[in-house]
Amino acid sequence: MTQSADLAIVGGGIVGLATALALTEAHPRLRLMLLEKEPQIAAHQTGHNSGVIHSGIYYKPGSLKARTCVEGARRMKQFCDTHGIKWEGCGKVIVATDAAELPRLQNIYERGQANGLSGLKMLSAEEVREFEPSCRAVRAIHVPETGIVDYVQVAGKMAELIQQRGARIQTSAGVRAIRRQGTGLVLETAQGAVEARHLVNCGGLHSDRVAGLTGVTPEVRIIPFRGEYYMLKPERRSIVRGLIYPVPDPEFPFLGVHFTRTIHGDVEAGPNAVLAFAREGYSLGTVRPAELAGTLGYAGFWHMARKYWRVGAYEMYRSAS
Repeated sequence: MTQSADLAIVGGGIVGLATALALTEAHPRLRLMLLEKEPQIAAHQTGHNSGVIHSGIYYKPGSLKARTCVEGARRMKQFCDTHGIKWEGCGKVIVATDAAELPRLQNIYERGQANGLSGLKMLSAEEVREFEPSCRAVRAIHVPETGIVDYVQVAGKMAELIQQRGARIQTSAGVRAIRRQGTGLVLETAQGAVEARHLVNCGGLHSDRVAGLTGVTPEVRIIPFRGEYYMLKPERRSIVRGLIYPVPDPEFPFLGVHFTRTIHGDVEAGPNAVLAFAREGYSLGTVRPAELAGTLGYAGFWHMARKYWRVGAYEMYRSAS
């Protein structure tokens, strides 16, 4: 049975849901349909993160990332307050453990100031212990605007709101093919065909594939990496009061291993950053040969591998250890 909509959104993670929320608010009469391939929303990236509301301190002042992260943090907290979703403004410290890291720490501090973050403070070694008694550092930045939340709860509320506005959410509806028909599109899904005048691609880990189904050749591809965490034992959670981050290593394209307190009271130590052998490869043993071949056949992967092969190989070793 063919269904129809003015606009279809592919992807039921927080990006797809937030997009639907904004569109239904701006266009109340819009017939909108959101398609999610899993039996429930928020099944992948949205449900597999540490739940941090990032402040925007790291990004180049004036950049799109800086502007959207700072504004997004403010609006996320506002959304949670409006809808009774628990969040905590626990703040974080970014710690330098060696004098060689101090110039990079100063640069991060200046970026945070330029990006409009309030309450930033450069801490001495003694002041660090006031925030995190178990932490030893040369210096640190205290970032009070960083917070924590459960993004699955956020996504659930977004889904509830967009359905109240008349939008439809279809789960178990992975998109298999897309073809043009007249002035619109027909999306072939596991739940039947959907005709739509417009399409918004929020496919996350598969967004490049969805783009390819429309006949577009994406300039970039998704290369999957997995982050693994340890959980502190309940009796040792008290050694971390908020969030503790290192100064990012310029030789490594990630933020580094940190301690994260979750909104549910756990404390995570991690993540590493391990090349995954499947797009949804949440464990070392998950291998999908076709997806791995796609990674290995992509020139962009080898460009990255040449630059970071040493640290990448060490991350693989640590994962398997």
